[in-house]
Amino acid sequence: MPIPGLSTKTTSPQNWRKPSRRLRQLGGSGFKKFPIYTGRSRGPKKLPENFTKLLLTFGGIFLAGLGIFSIILLAWIAKDLPNPNRIIDRSIALSTKIYDRTGETLLYDVHGEEKRTFIKLEEIPANLKNATLTAEDRKFYEHKGISVTGIIRSFIKNITTGSKVGGSTLTQQLVKNAILSPEKKYTRKIKEIILSYQIERKFSKDDILQMYFNEIPYGSVAYGAEAASQTYFGKSVKDLTLAESAVLAALPQAPTYYSPYGSHTDALFSRQHWILDSMAELGYITQEDANKAKEEKIEFKKRDENITAPHFVMYVREYLTEKYGELAVEQEGLTVITTLDLYKQKIAEEAVKEVAPKNAEQYNAHNAALVALDAKTGEVLAMVGSKDFFADPYPENCTPGKDCLFDPQVNAVLRLRQPGSSFKPIVYTAAFKKGYTPETVLYDVNTKFLNYDGRDYEPKNYDLGERGPLTIRKALQGSLNIPAVKAIYLTGVDNVIDLAEDLGYTSFSDRSRFGLSLVLGGGEVKMLEHVSAFATLAREGEWHAPALILEVRDKDGNVLEKFEKKEKKVLETQIARQINNVLSDNASRAYIFGESNYLTLGARPVAAKTGTTNDYRDAWTIGYTPSLAAGVWVGNNNNGEMKRGADGSIVAAPIWNKFMSRVLGDTPAEGFKEPDPIDTDKPVLNGSIAEGIKVKIDKTSGKLATEFTPESQIEEKTFRQIHSILYYINKDDPRGDTPPDLNSEQYKRWEEAVQAWAQKNNFVSEDPPTELDDVHTPQDQPSISITSPSSNQLITSRNFSASVNVSAPRGVRRVEYYLNNKLIKEVTVSPFNLEVFIEDPSIKTGFYTLKAVAYDDIDNNKSDEVELSFKLPAAPATLTWINPTASATVKTSAFPLTIKATLSSLTAIDKIDLFYTHNGQTNYINTARQFPSNQLSLQWLQTPEPGSYQIFASITNQDGFTYQSGSLDIAIE
Repeated sequence: MPIPGLSTKTTSPQNWRKPSRRLRQLGGSGFKKFPIYTGRSRGPKKLPENFTKLLLTFGGIFLAGLGIFSIILLAWIAKDLPNPNRIIDRSIALSTKIYDRTGETLLYDVHGEEKRTFIKLEEIPANLKNATLTAEDRKFYEHKGISVTGIIRSFIKNITTGSKVGGSTLTQQLVKNAILSPEKKYTRKIKEIILSYQIERKFSKDDILQMYFNEIPYGSVAYGAEAASQTYFGKSVKDLTLAESAVLAALPQAPTYYSPYGSHTDALFSRQHWILDSMAELGYITQEDANKAKEEKIEFKKRDENITAPHFVMYVREYLTEKYGELAVEQEGLTVITTLDLYKQKIAEEAVKEVAPKNAEQYNAHNAALVALDAKTGEVLAMVGSKDFFADPYPENCTPGKDCLFDPQVNAVLRLRQPGSSFKPIVYTAAFKKGYTPETVLYDVNTKFLNYDGRDYEPKNYDLGERGPLTIRKALQGSLNIPAVKAIYLTGVDNVIDLAEDLGYTSFSDRSRFGLSLVLGGGEVKMLEHVSAFATLAREGEWHAPALILEVRDKDGNVLEKFEKKEKKVLETQIARQINNVLSDNASRAYIFGESNYLTLGARPVAAKTGTTNDYRDAWTIGYTPSLAAGVWVGNNNNGEMKRGADGSIVAAPIWNKFMSRVLGDTPAEGFKEPDPIDTDKPVLNGSIAEGIKVKIDKTSGKLATEFTPESQIEEKTFRQIHSILYYINKDDPRGDTPPDLNSEQYKRWEEAVQAWAQKNNFVSEDPPTELDDVHTPQDQPSISITSPSSNQLITSRNFSASVNVSAPRGVRRVEYYLNNKLIKEVTVSPFNLEVFIEDPSIKTGFYTLKAVAYDDIDNNKSDEVELSFKLPAAPATLTWINPTASATVKTSAFPLTIKATLSSLTAIDKIDLFYTHNGQTNYINTARQFPSNQLSLQWLQTPEPGSYQIFASITNQDGFTYQSGSLDIAIE
């Protein structure tokens, strides 16, 4: 059955063989340049006549078959075409309902009550007609319903990009929105083309244009221009200004995206400006008219729809519209279960509203936004795109989307803003990935960097100060700019962007825009992607896109999509644990923020980072636990500056803290897993160089101690090296053996800055020695042997003696004797033999090791030892002073003074003589031979002169051996 409007004639092989009239007009040279096969040979050899006929026969059959197949395909597609005569008829629209994650609370009914008011074409102002034709179909009055060039152009784009867009005329848009279903299929596109052609045959252009202005959706359940004008401007379409007409004409291309109540009003006005300029180019208006219209203040009618979590809902609607089409969302009765946690959403809205007024009053910060994700799944749990979605813009004389400090409907969570220092963790994470460590030392000193564009770049810290050498851990937690710039140079901007894109950032595609300032927030990011990246760190390197939808069902209950957790490993677990460990280390940020700050949640472990742009246009706080990630942005919609001091820790962190504290409440605290120890032998990477390099030095030679250096000759010294990190490592092989590039321009600049700082702060660079101790060697050690007593000899007397044979290359200075490693005497006189009374009562019976150690003048030493069997008599008495007590002050009037002490044992005591020492002189006091009740009691008869005295006893046993007690210190006045 032939399809109306389409010819069923096919081209014959004979016609196909003939060159076109245009080609014939080109003459001989044209045919040489564009040869056409006609069945006749043009070469020196002629093809066989049978072969030529066979080729032409098959060619003809192929083309005929292709034509028949095309007719059948078109007939099959056309069999279900709607009747174009019933274009105004419309089935009952079913509303799409958007719910929270429980599926019980309705957040928004997309359709609501459909708004439609018929209006005749002559009642529609010329400006709206011209603006619409300018924006949608400039050759409307010339074509027959389709634009061949537009179809070809869109087909090529679809093939090359994989998208399904396109090339529609105004008539096709009418068919697509008023007759056909919204699915994005090529068969639907063919139906659209056929119906457009049929409609063009049945209706006049003005009729079609009138139907367009009455049928086309303008968003917000407004169908047709009159309903849209009433919805958005509260006036009839007849009363629209040029500026308002251009706004209305901008909507049909993407009603949800360009909605005046949506998050992209800036894009709406950008499209309005393009339409106005295009109208001027086409001669509909003058350029002066266009410029005046651009400056006109547009006042949109305040929407009265009831929406819960409006910014989130509008974002969900944009997603649904992009995936399923405008009509499907507005008319197909979808049921949408979102990820929104209504409890957390309400807390988020409250936290923003509580702090926002103070920020506006004190810091000229008129807006704030918050988004929270389930760190384990990526689901969006709360989204607050502005401080009040339903509020009037501030100030009152601004136009939404143009110059407002506060633009209520704009969802700041989805807008590009500079992240300031909150982007530093991404850079440092990339540095860890390259081989640097949290303990890597970077000098915080004013440095004139050589940027990637060849220009000088000299960043400053927020307080304009310098702090010298400090670790990455301290630099990041202190949010210092100069070390951060060094970090991104060491890491490489491309490596940072590679990681950022792995983490889900989509705003770094033009890499030529970025240099060293990227680490300080020089590249704009979307807040949702920013928080998602931090959530990836919380998940220890597992990433997936933020999720809005748990489930979508059609009107019949069929599941169209369902959330499935699909993770992608983009970062090694240990790297993520390293950055988590740094960001959750509150002690490391205390030197800047104090121990008590808005980035802590009591005893609950939490990782957090603030950010502030240099001109105070954006302030951030991003923080997370292992289960919850949340970010807060504070600023002005028109990118206006806040007051100085409006940094992230002051205006954003209080909102973040309120939200996290209330949401987490008394839920069980989760901790971050500790990273594995980092194994590096480079002092600049392990942090030891910050306070200097500590090495063990031989006191005598001043060289590095060895295994032969005696402990008594070893001292630990700290050598502080004043060099930049580029002095020690190659930036592209920080842990490897590749030598540093000391000829690079960057090294020279860094080193010059470090040395200038050292000179200003009176630091002297001193390198540690590299040579080894050469005076304590095996050849320098003494020799010694114990000649008496012999091994296993029985010792029965506490009067003990030993003899040795000893020598040394440098001469023997002393010999130390030990019993079971306890020093009993040091002998300094040759021949260095031992004579001693063993006082220690614990040494009595058993086996003991006698060790003799010989030393030279620099403590080179050697030892010898023998095993002995001891069977000794009881130990001599020990004496404990009773009166006077230690450190007592005694008056001269107390003399004669009775001195008392208790004795631990009276065995073998013959006598006890009492002495005192004063001014270096020792004098006798008295002697006792009787010890009633195990006590010593003696009279100090002669009154001494005032001063300090030391009293001691000399105890003589029955063998005639004398030993001395401990002394008693007193003062006499």
